[in-house]
Amino acid sequence: MNTLPIRLVNKSKHPDPAYETPASAGVDLRANLDAPVTFKPLDRHIVKTGLFIELPVGYEAQVRPRSGLAAKFGITVLNTPGTIDADYRGEIGVILVNLSSSDFVVEDGDRIAQLVIAKHEQAGFIRVSDLSETTRGSGGFGSTGVK
Repeated sequence: MNTLPIRLVNKSKHPDPAYETPASAGVDLRANLDAPVTFKPLDRHIVKTGLFIELPVGYEAQVRPRSGLAAKFGITVLNTPGTIDADYRGEIGVILVNLSSSDFVVEDGDRIAQLVIAKHEQAGFIRVSDLSETTRGSGGFGSTGVK
């Protein structure tokens, strides 16, 4: 498999992000904290990672929830997926939210989200007076049924 070189500055106390298996799509992001952060039910906080990246133009980094945190504890990424653009040079932060009814504590070094690198295109919008017809038409938000 080919790898895309991504420039990384790691100011955290933790190892560089790495793929856990040869077929992994994302790398784990770890909390870089001076003190634990307690999330009360429905609390949200930006948790810093100490990581800074330089993406090639035409790529984005997507910040996504970790399925285990979501399923076991109700902890998820609030703006999923969060997009990191190629021209952003700031620290990667993760907006976590506690959707459970119990407190949740994030400790330094905890794996809090995953980062997926994705190629993208920019659209060239063409203003028109109408769009082509389809069977679905303008139906959305569950219009195709549940089953």
